[in-house]
Amino acid sequence: MKAKVAVCLPGGGAAGAMFQIGALAALEDALEGLDVSRFDLYVGSSGGASVAAALAGGLPIQRIYRAFLDPADAYFGLERKHLLRIDFAEWRRTVPAVIAAFSEGAGAFMRGGAPPSAALWEQLDRLADALPAGLFSLEGYERFLEEFFIRRGVPNSFFAMPRPLRILAHDLESAELRLFGAGDAAEVPVTRACIASMAIPPFFSPVRIGDRHYLNPGGGQIVHADVAANEGADVLVVVNPLVPVRAEGGGLRDRGLLTIINQAIRIGSSRAIHDQCRAAQAQGKAVLSIEPEPAEGLLFFGNPASFDVRRRILEYAYRHVRSLIAQAADASHPALTRAGWTLRPARSEPSRPAQVSG
Repeated sequence: MKAKVAVCLPGGGAAGAMFQIGALAALEDALEGLDVSRFDLYVGSSGGASVAAALAGGLPIQRIYRAFLDPADAYFGLERKHLLRIDFAEWRRTVPAVIAAFSEGAGAFMRGGAPPSAALWEQLDRLADALPAGLFSLEGYERFLEEFFIRRGVPNSFFAMPRPLRILAHDLESAELRLFGAGDAAEVPVTRACIASMAIPPFFSPVRIGDRHYLNPGGGQIVHADVAANEGADVLVVVNPLVPVRAEGGGLRDRGLLTIINQAIRIGSSRAIHDQCRAAQAQGKAVLSIEPEPAEGLLFFGNPASFDVRRRILEYAYRHVRSLIAQAADASHPALTRAGWTLRPARSEPSRPAQVSG
């Protein structure tokens, strides 16, 4: 009987999505009988949610890969303005409270009615409650993704997707995991589920769906392998870009707060996904785990809007995964054996899309 194969695409933001695209393009090029757009199940979150949705919708990975390699290719014309859009509604809600907190704190300090430190801390407590739920809104990215799906013939309905798709997010108030694409959560538009999964605090505001709000809680989101195993997958291909960075000689601290937060998320996420993979293997599943080398982690701290950064991640992922798959084939990896994939014969001209110079 043919094995059921699932691909799991945990988050990692835009840079993580670039690694996943390059890795999957290499995987398809390296293995005979593998079509990345014909897996039996796609599970994604954060940046991996959009990649999973595009592939479940039947888009070819090689075309997506070429599009991101070429800055002149308008196939997926994502721009910074689609993601970094100020959440003005949220700021309008909170700015008056922030101003009031500052005014009352300054007034109490000037009147001397309370010790200055006590007045200051009281207003700082109020100020913390008045901060916006997120700096940016993902509504612009949702509209962009909707238009992209229309142009490329990808349905914006889980029911109409050619392949089963699950997108993971968490309910803000209850903290419960929500599997968009399963049960009553299949009624949500795919693009709405994608942005709910991308809402990483404090950068993006939680996304409202019905009367609930959803977000991506970082390391707590890493349950992809468990979801795939519970849905009957026999072979799991896990493309995880979130590995802790190993910076020889130090230097991460000097890169500032965002780098430190990123590293903390990577540490927790990596441990969680490894635990999930071990649990899946204990259930008799074959797991092919694809990750970047920790020593190459600084690649992922660049700005993915930069063509040079994007190209370096894509090409590193492609070369790295071609090497990993060659080793896996030599070792008769259980995932390759059970799925019936074999290494393609060596060719003088690889099928990999041509690099763009410059």
